[in-house]
Amino acid sequence: MRVAVVSETFLPAVNGVVNSVLRLVDHLAVRGHDPVVVAPSGASYESRCGAWVVVATVPSMRLPGYRQLSVARPVGDLTEVLGRLAPDVVHLASPVVLGLAAARAARTLGVPSVAVFQTDLAAYAERYRLPGGPAAAWRYLRSVHETADLTLAPSTASLAMLARHGIGPVTLWRRGVDLDQFAPWHSDPGLHRELAPAGELLVGVVARLAVEKRLELLAPLSELPGVRLVVVGDGPQRRQLARRMPRAHFLGQLGGAELGAVVASLDLFVHPGADETFCQAVQEALAAGVPAVVAASGGPLDLVRHRQNGWLWAGDDPHLLAAMVAGLRDDPAALRAAADRARPSVEERTWGRIGDELIGHLQHVRARVSAP
Repeated sequence: MRVAVVSETFLPAVNGVVNSVLRLVDHLAVRGHDPVVVAPSGASYESRCGAWVVVATVPSMRLPGYRQLSVARPVGDLTEVLGRLAPDVVHLASPVVLGLAAARAARTLGVPSVAVFQTDLAAYAERYRLPGGPAAAWRYLRSVHETADLTLAPSTASLAMLARHGIGPVTLWRRGVDLDQFAPWHSDPGLHRELAPAGELLVGVVARLAVEKRLELLAPLSELPGVRLVVVGDGPQRRQLARRMPRAHFLGQLGGAELGAVVASLDLFVHPGADETFCQAVQEALAAGVPAVVAASGGPLDLVRHRQNGWLWAGDDPHLLAAMVAGLRDDPAALRAAADRARPSVEERTWGRIGDELIGHLQHVRARVSAP
C-alpha cells in the first residue's frame, strides 16, 4: 500500500505523536509498503531500514506560549496535495487542523482513512482555557473523527471516553516500546552516583515541560530527604519549574542511548499527568525495569498495576504523592519486587507487533471501503 501519514507536528519536534509517526513510517517501509508524510515541518529522509521517505510540507505556525513547536495552520483544501501523492489509504496521526483537512480530502477522493486519537484536546482546552472549553473541543473532535472511516484509541480509558462522546467506529490500538533502547542492562551506576551522590533514591520523570503534565506537583517530592528528582524534557515551563524545584536535576531533551541510560538508572519513575491518553514514557520506564508511580487516570491505568509493577496515586494532592514516594524510599524490598515485574509487564509490546496490528487495520479499512 501507499500510505499517506498526516501529522499535525513532525521533526524537528520531539513528542509522542512524532515518535509514533517515525516508528509507523519505519515499520511500513520494513514491511514493503510505501509511506509518505504530510506535515508542517521536516524534510524527506532515509528511514532506519534504508527506504527513502517523502515528506510533503504544508504551511505552519507557532503555538502562542509554546514557540518551540510548529503545527499546521488551517490549510483549506488538501485534495490537490493528496491527489498528487495518490495514497491507497490515509493515516491521520492525532488529527486536529491538518487531520480534518486531510480526512475531508480523502473522502472527496474516495480514499479510506484511519484516525488515531492520541491527544486529549478537550483536556487541553480546559487547562489552557481555550474559547468554548471542553464542549467545543469535543464538537470539533467529533467532526474530525466522523469524517474518517475508523478511529484507533491507545488505551481502554480513551476507548470508553470516545464512546461516551459519540465517536465511532473505534477500536483499540496501543503503542509499542523499543526493548533495546529501554532495558535494565543500560543502568549506569556511575550516572546514578553522579545524580544521587549520597546514595539517595533516584526518582525521575520524562515529559514535555508544559502545563498539562502537572509537573509542579512534584515540588514537595523534590524536597524529600534521601530523594533526588531528575526531570528529562523541555518545554515552555522549564524555567518556572526549575525555580520551583531548585534541588531537582533538569537534564533537558535527551534521546537514543543517552535517554535509555538515564531511565534505566532511575530507582523510581513518577508521572503526575492526569490527561494522558497512553503515556509512552511510563511504558519505556517499565521496559527499563523501573517501577512507576502514576496518576490513577487515563492511559497509565492500562500500564501500571497497583503494588505489582508500580503504584497508582489517586487525587491531586502533591503531598500525598510525596508521602507515597517517601514510603517507597523506606521500603527497598517493595521497590525491588516491583522492578522485577516491570519489564515482563510490557515486553510483548514490541513496535514490530504493534506495527503489524496497525497494518491490519489499514488493510481492513481499505478492503471495506473499496468493497462493492
